[in-house]
Amino acid sequence: MTNFPLWMPITLAACFGQVLRNGAQAELTPRIGTLGATQVRFVYGLPFSLCFLGLALLATGDMLPHPGWTTIGWVVTGALAQIAATALMLLVMDRRAFGVAYAYIKTEPVMVAIMGVALLGEVLPPLGWLAAVVVTGGVLIASLKPDDLRGIFTESRMIGVGLASGALFGLSSLAFRGAINTLHEGHIVTRSLTMLVVSKSFQVSVLAIWLAWRRPDAFIGSIREWRRSFRAGFLSAASSSCWFCAFALAPVADVRTLALAELPMAALMARRMTGKKPSRQQWVGIWVVLAGLGLLILAQKG
Repeated sequence: MTNFPLWMPITLAACFGQVLRNGAQAELTPRIGTLGATQVRFVYGLPFSLCFLGLALLATGDMLPHPGWTTIGWVVTGALAQIAATALMLLVMDRRAFGVAYAYIKTEPVMVAIMGVALLGEVLPPLGWLAAVVVTGGVLIASLKPDDLRGIFTESRMIGVGLASGALFGLSSLAFRGAINTLHEGHIVTRSLTMLVVSKSFQVSVLAIWLAWRRPDAFIGSIREWRRSFRAGFLSAASSSCWFCAFALAPVADVRTLALAELPMAALMARRMTGKKPSRQQWVGIWVVLAGLGLLILAQKG
């Protein structure tokens, strides 16, 4: 695959930014609520996304692409799915231990592989399927404590919410790739960032109407916490820019499988910030994830 050397470091950069962004959003949730923390990544991310697109236009000399109705349909689908997925993710993290919530949500690579066949006709090679399954298994091993095993199978409501979050994140990624693929004007970075800005603009419009109607306190809360909100917005825009570029370069299932490299990243960051070392079980899960990522690399070479 000719784009193999490029999409992987872009995806890893997106993972790192996402780890930081999730931490920023988690800090905001107790202060301004789940909905308030959800809208921050969109409302405060839009200005930074516009800046990134402007820089891309200056660097490439491109004109803005002109999306058609098919493109708009894809990007609106992705935008709505991402809003819903983010809200459900924060809800699960608020109700359950982080490890269990993470395990529910990060079944995404397998679901993306299945949905990718149906929506975009992207069929993975057998080794690619194996990589998605192995990486997902590694996440389950690392995330779940022995006491959590009973809960993960008995709490049907949280299982449903967590799996729905993962499925919606997968759908949003596939829809964004579909939108980028329908554009044929300009550099791939320009096309990717244009779709990012369109999606965030739509998301901000939807959230503004909803917040003004039902929860004005959530938006007011994000204004009160503007320093943390701007940080979360910047990290959201930076990681999303990388995600969109990666989606333009490689099948979404491959990108989302590699995205689980955020697990060892998060473990290393937690150790640096808190001094707490990962447990033996977490190390086993991390090594299984890394083995799965090795399979993904072999699949690309094949």
